Amino acid sequence: MPDLSNYNTLRSVLERNGFNLKKSLGQNFLIDPTVCPQMADEACADADGIIEIGPGAGVLTTELAKRAKKVVAIEIDTKLKPVLKETLNEFDNVEVVFNDVMKIDLNELIKEKFSGMKVAVCANLPYYITSPIIMTLLEQQLGIESITVMVQKEAAERLCAEMGTRDCGAVTAAVRFYCNPKLLFHVPSESFLPPPKVDSAVIKLDIAEAKQPDDVTSAEFFRVVKAAFSMRRKTLANCLSSGLSISKEAVYDLLDKCDISRTARGEQLTMEQFISLAKAYNKE
Repeated sequence: MPDLSNYNTLRSVLERNGFNLKKSLGQNFLIDPTVCPQMADEACADADGIIEIGPGAGVLTTELAKRAKKVVAIEIDTKLKPVLKETLNEFDNVEVVFNDVMKIDLNELIKEKFSGMKVAVCANLPYYITSPIIMTLLEQQLGIESITVMVQKEAAERLCAEMGTRDCGAVTAAVRFYCNPKLLFHVPSESFLPPPKVDSAVIKLDIAEAKQPDDVTSAEFFRVVKAAFSMRRKTLANCLSSGLSISKEAVYDLLDKCDISRTARGEQLTMEQFISLAKAYNKE
């Protein structure tokens, strides 16, 4: 099996199969030999079936295949077919599905490909579509164990920020509604071919261990969260009044009922306070 973390080996495989990197698809191939084994260890600790998003040349895929019972890799770029055929030819537990992860029916895929298995997701995500992919995976209620992904460093810090801190935002609250996020380790830009202009980080979203609120729906929760962060420099009261189209007096009444300061800002609220606020608003 070729060492795909070696720069010259990877370049040779790509050139031999007539493949050119596409910046539009966020294709930066990982060449640090230490990263993929760590990611694969984390993903396969929870499941024997793995969904990989965007396998690229198969650098991460090969590590997953060594550990998992079955790997299904979803790739949008059909020009990678000959590359993946070469790099994955020795693994009979890997299947590549050429499709768009944002359009494919993942529940049906899991049902068809992973019968009786625990399933986890592992991916080196394109920076430009990180949040939409993660939220799609979480919102579809797939019954997966965890999501281990590499994302842009700043995105990782936002996704894994503690609620009630300056770094948190709407996406932080959204992620924590479904799972327990954890930042595992950082990955410098020189770990990729070609090197991006920013550093990356690997995060893990534990879904199986998380307990979702059972007294407020996701729609009710996100309506309040979206409004709370709609104007970053404004107070929570101003944001809620504008975002929910209710009077300032009504907002103050909600905040008082939830024991939240009238001068608080969205990033200062804990998860419990957001849930309490969502319940109070929907009750009214």
